[in-house]
Amino acid sequence: MTLPPPARLRIQLDGQPLNVTAGSTVAAALASRAPGNSRISVTGEKRAAVCGMGVCHECRVLIDGQLRLACQTPCQHGMRIETVLEPATHAPGLAPASHPLDGHNSTCDLLIIGAGPAGMAAALAAAPSGRAIVVVDDNPAPGGQIWRDGPGVTLPDRARRQREQLARHTNIQLLCGTRVAGLAGRPGSSSLLLENAQQGWVQHYGSLILCTGARELLLPFPGWTLPGVTGAGGLQALIKGGVPVRGQRIVIAGSGPLLLAAAQSARRAGATVVRIAEQAAWPALLRFSGSLARWPGKALQAAALFRPQYRAGSHVLEACGDGRLHHVRLSRGQRDEQLACHRLACGFGLVPNTQLGQMLGCALNPHNGLHVDDLLQTGVPGVFAAGECTGVGGSERAGLQGAIAGYAAVGERAQAKRLVPALARWQAFANTLRGHFSLGAPVRALARPDTLICRCEDVPQSALAGCDGWIDAKLHTRCGMGACQGRICGAATHALYGWQPMPSRHLLTPTRIDTLAGLGPPDGQADVPDDDTPRPRGGSPE
Repeated sequence: MTLPPPARLRIQLDGQPLNVTAGSTVAAALASRAPGNSRISVTGEKRAAVCGMGVCHECRVLIDGQLRLACQTPCQHGMRIETVLEPATHAPGLAPASHPLDGHNSTCDLLIIGAGPAGMAAALAAAPSGRAIVVVDDNPAPGGQIWRDGPGVTLPDRARRQREQLARHTNIQLLCGTRVAGLAGRPGSSSLLLENAQQGWVQHYGSLILCTGARELLLPFPGWTLPGVTGAGGLQALIKGGVPVRGQRIVIAGSGPLLLAAAQSARRAGATVVRIAEQAAWPALLRFSGSLARWPGKALQAAALFRPQYRAGSHVLEACGDGRLHHVRLSRGQRDEQLACHRLACGFGLVPNTQLGQMLGCALNPHNGLHVDDLLQTGVPGVFAAGECTGVGGSERAGLQGAIAGYAAVGERAQAKRLVPALARWQAFANTLRGHFSLGAPVRALARPDTLICRCEDVPQSALAGCDGWIDAKLHTRCGMGACQGRICGAATHALYGWQPMPSRHLLTPTRIDTLAGLGPPDGQADVPDDDTPRPRGGSPE
């Protein structure tokens, strides 16, 4: 049976009409024209989407007059998009919302942050309790990064079933396209400040489950800021969002199984993957493959290691081009090779998203995830955590953790405990994964003195040479002070120099002024039922 052609929408991009496929993101529209950039950096460089999941903020553009992230925003018929062409013309987060906060408050019994495998499983486990549940996610639809929807994406049965089940529970309110701006009160006040494209508000909760997932570790190397260079998971996200890659030559480099998943997504979208460069050596990869007998599905995926395009002991040296990627230089043992390509996708593993948990007072575990007990409770009363934010381990582990946290959060401890043995099996897989893809010294030493470490503020490595830590770097340069709030450069400097980024005190992301103003006078009291919690001052991130 021949499928009907996808519907088309008409938008305006920098004043010019453009037809795009329905369901595509604004990032896909930007990528359809050369050189595909979304903004100009503070030093005049062209920049485009890198992470594809709302972390790097490189794809921020004006959409109908408001500054938004292109990779997180689906195209709508008649939408007006303007790329930010002049540095400092528009500060992130300052465009007014059409509906100010006006003191709006909302209350629920259980608040779940993140609607990926962990968040959806948590909501479904807690739903039969009858509690009022709110699930918040900044993506346009539930599923997280692994089950991200878009034109031409065929969701796995598990993801589709969970979406349908969420929709059937009338006590679950799903808020997509919504992000946590920060704390709405002092730590322990059980309230968060939420914001969507229209308004901000204070969300009060009885219990909280953090399912904030993970982001890619992006290590700096010469040329990594060129349009056409993305993260490995970023390439996946952008392809799912409709970025056209058919007929393009793509190089994928870095470390870990995500490289194979990105290559599979690119091939399915019609691209030619000319190289997969894995920095780990063959002995480590063969030991990893041999350890997968307990997880047959994972062993089948590992068969992609033996494709002719796959190279072990190989890593990126430099991305080259003039305003746009043209070719990439790779190291393979004692030799260098140069490959012409349209896109380079680099990922060096994943980093748990712990910022919100740390702001709330949660401790970290030895793997830089949020520390939890057997029932996924953090050290903060009433706050649970599940999924990749507790440590990277895959969707199966995330789903089980989410279910355990959901049961435990509504007092169904017996139900939660029944799942603990099954979780142990997937925790063992996470431990195996962690032990075979540790980053070698060569990829930690790719940056030159003029290589930018902080993409938001264009801070080169040479400017950080005299700094002795994260706070010192922020005091003497603008490293970590940009729109991504240090998520990209903070993880990079931790990997490169061992610096430990400090979480913000109040705000997680650039936030509209009217959202902050809606919190009330600095010394006023929050309109919180029964507890008289004082409102904090609207401080800026550290």
